[in-house]
Amino acid sequence: MNLGNLIEKFNFNLIIVFFIFALDRLSKLIVINLDKKNFSEEIFSSRFLDIQLTWNDGIAFGLLSFERENLYNVLTLIILVVILIIFIILIKSQGFKKFSYSMILGGAIGNVLDRLLYRSVPDFIDFHIGNFHWFIFNVADIFITMGVIFLILIEFTDNTEEKKL
Repeated sequence: MNLGNLIEKFNFNLIIVFFIFALDRLSKLIVINLDKKNFSEEIFSSRFLDIQLTWNDGIAFGLLSFERENLYNVLTLIILVVILIIFIILIKSQGFKKFSYSMILGGAIGNVLDRLLYRSVPDFIDFHIGNFHWFIFNVADIFITMGVIFLILIEFTDNTEEKKL
């Protein structure tokens, strides 16, 4: 493969990362604005879905929320290092793995930007059945989760000789 093809494929993945980042950003800004207009009341409610802004200062799905600033800063630094590692892996990946890592990277950049801007991540999508509520999440979390699921599926279905050793 020549350098032109590599650059073209890399640019395609950067477009995916940017699209996911932009979609996440836009959705969060809309919900934050609607939350202000609604005076922090529920923005949307239905039988299975509620849209209401909550601020998450932990990691995925509100896990590891901290009151202490030092722990929050260490967690944010660890997330930045993980993003850098994902970027390096993305560059070295091929095929659907590259796409999966692009999804994860786009979502991760969206969430870490919120951590840096707001000191927490706006979550607002609340699926529920009756009184059972799943974790509240955002658009970035959807893409991160999908990327991870795709990577798991790739591992289960990859039959290359390398895996057999």
